[in-house]
Amino acid sequence: MNDPKRIVVLGSTGSIGTQTLEVCRWRGYQVVGLAAGKNLELLSQQIAEFQPEVVAANESLHAELHQRFPNQQIASAEEVAIHPTDIVVAAVPGLAGLPGVRAAIQAGRRVALANKESMVAAGPLLWQEAEKSGAEILPVDSEHSALFQSLVGEPFKDLAELILTATGGPFLHQPPDLSKVTPAMALNHPRWKMGPKVTIDSSTLFNKGLEVLEAVQLFKLLIEQVKVVIHPQAYVHSLVRFQDGNLKAQLGPTDMRLPIQYALTYPQRPPTPLRDLPLPERLEFFPPDTVRFPALALAYQAGQMGGLAPTFLNAADEIAVGAFLEGKIGYLDIAKILEKVLQQTPHLPLTWENIAQSDALARHLAGELLGVKI
Repeated sequence: MNDPKRIVVLGSTGSIGTQTLEVCRWRGYQVVGLAAGKNLELLSQQIAEFQPEVVAANESLHAELHQRFPNQQIASAEEVAIHPTDIVVAAVPGLAGLPGVRAAIQAGRRVALANKESMVAAGPLLWQEAEKSGAEILPVDSEHSALFQSLVGEPFKDLAELILTATGGPFLHQPPDLSKVTPAMALNHPRWKMGPKVTIDSSTLFNKGLEVLEAVQLFKLLIEQVKVVIHPQAYVHSLVRFQDGNLKAQLGPTDMRLPIQYALTYPQRPPTPLRDLPLPERLEFFPPDTVRFPALALAYQAGQMGGLAPTFLNAADEIAVGAFLEGKIGYLDIAKILEKVLQQTPHLPLTWENIAQSDALARHLAGELLGVKI
């Protein structure tokens, strides 16, 4: 594939979306499509700068967007996803991003995937669509990009296991009692600047559990072949162990623009302004504490159950994290809700219809546990 010039960004006003646009500035790419939510001012700035051919946004913004940009074409996120382009960057968070991911894959695009929930819930179905259309799926998450880069040129049959690293979040060691954790405390991540949902998930290690489930689907492995180690310095993003015992580590500074550019330019590696970032003074690795962070263990349980269990668990987490951020439940209640909802996963085949129905059912069940109708 030649160096692409036309880019669509789904989730353009979020953390990954804004960093993707910065990479587009570096590369001089033409941003032809933007899809956003309710951030009117930031989206307006992006439209003014990049002058995209098509834009999607929450319906509540349409009237104001028409007034500010009378000639701007406004469409649905799925229509933006299939707009003629070289690459679609999929960065809409949560299962809400799945329709755009599916549409882009069905259209045969290269998809730079930052929406892990799509692969977690529908990985086998998305690969079926990709085989039909010829689409590419390249990971943007730093850990999965590191795994992908480590596996380039390696015989896949020689792979033994993949190892994801986790910083451990703000509560790696302190406080001893997590029952008093507040949203403000949980949103204070020591390494990454992310949206509130992902930041809370990182503090519980549930986000790492989602990354495990994503790796299983991206690389078509057994859940037992994907491990997690705690690495507070976040400099080694992943390790790959081969059948002969050799390990390959993929290092990289904590800057998401590097894996974003890799997905946009693969297999090329053009220069960036980030080549001289400093090395950490020390590197530490140790196993995760799944008693302190039970959400990670629940993600493994969902992976072992298979089928619709990852969809069920992900939906429950979206409801539980939202309730925690609103002060309706305590920090430790998040994992309790996940466990209770996961136990009610229906034994149905993985289909597009069942994913949608299970997502809705899990949200309803989580809501009942909160005493709130969802």
